Amino acid sequence: MPVNTLFFFGLLLFWGSLGGFAAHHWRWLPSITGFMLVGFIAGPNVLHLVSHEALAGARIVIDVALGLILYRLGLSLDVKTLATDKALVAVSLFESALTFAVVYFVLGLVGITRLPAAIIAALAISSSPAVLIHVSHEMGADGPVTRRASALVAMNNFIAFVVFAALLPVQHAMADAPLATMLGQPLYHLLGSAALGAGVGLVLHHAARKTKAAHQYQLALVVGAVTITLGAALMLKLSALFAPLVLGLVVRSLEREELVANLEFGPAFELFFIVLFVYAGANLHVDEMLKYAPAALLFVVGRSVAKWTGVGAASLAVGVPARQAATTGLLLIPMAGLAIGLVNTTVQLFPADGAVVASVVLAAVAILETIGPPIATRALLWSGDTLAPNGAPAAEPSIAASAAPSPDLPPEQLHP
Repeated sequence: MPVNTLFFFGLLLFWGSLGGFAAHHWRWLPSITGFMLVGFIAGPNVLHLVSHEALAGARIVIDVALGLILYRLGLSLDVKTLATDKALVAVSLFESALTFAVVYFVLGLVGITRLPAAIIAALAISSSPAVLIHVSHEMGADGPVTRRASALVAMNNFIAFVVFAALLPVQHAMADAPLATMLGQPLYHLLGSAALGAGVGLVLHHAARKTKAAHQYQLALVVGAVTITLGAALMLKLSALFAPLVLGLVVRSLEREELVANLEFGPAFELFFIVLFVYAGANLHVDEMLKYAPAALLFVVGRSVAKWTGVGAASLAVGVPARQAATTGLLLIPMAGLAIGLVNTTVQLFPADGAVVASVVLAAVAILETIGPPIATRALLWSGDTLAPNGAPAAEPSIAASAAPSPDLPPEQLHP
């Protein structure tokens, strides 16, 4: 019997709720891991309650979840703040360059070289906003490490998309594509997605100003703007991942008075995290993970070391306290949404290279999404950031606030 999207959405929520509840019985286990575990068990790898075809058919649910998460991440970047915070930009550029170089080098050790290795290295720059947002909210984390990591994750994804777009002409040239395709498609993909996000962001900003007296409609305006962006991106064959990120960035940069940039999504936002991570667990490709295990393991180790040491060393160089420098990079280790989206783009445009890219990256994502949440949890515990008592979320931080160094804070214990 075919599974329709509505039924599938209900299954994801139901299974995910049970997995999250089970995870709370173990103090060391983040709820994300519980979500992924029940998805893995219920999916095509174990119980076969849902097939890979059904997962692919329900992709629109995941697109909406990722769109909202990337919009929130875009809110952590204020262009005006970045223009004055050159230290944060320097840290991001250094860490991104180091990540690209290290991943490209280690892939060469297992025979993956040149263009496929460069594409995989570009995707390695990206980080998972969903893990950081969910774990920090679950722990009620607020402080310089949380804010700086959020800004760096947003910049990671922005840089990864730009580097990937820059490699597209090389891919087209190797496929003997005409010059118009070599240059036109990457520019259309990059600039078109940015223009779409910026245009909808401008409309959302003005709509929020006109309706600011009616606060009850602000959440609907935001969700509507994000889904319009996603729908338009799919119709115009633009990036449904990059456009929502730009949308959030533009809204944050335009607002002088807080209208929708600091909108509290509330507990209902948890639904999207549950759906996203149960889907990720159900969609794990065990065969690919085993086949490309050596390359994926080198990818994971090389990327993780580059993220951690790159952020740590650069942060120390610009005056960030040692504990904050050491823990911020750990929050950049998880990787998922943007990387998977760009893998799909590569497979569609260049099937031969795309098969190698997909196999390595998807295997690595499976590992990173499994180990990422516990690492993020420990990093926040060690960071010195304020944690809300009893695991209750603190007031949502203004992530776009200055990520400049501040003195170490005494660590607080988390009591789930």
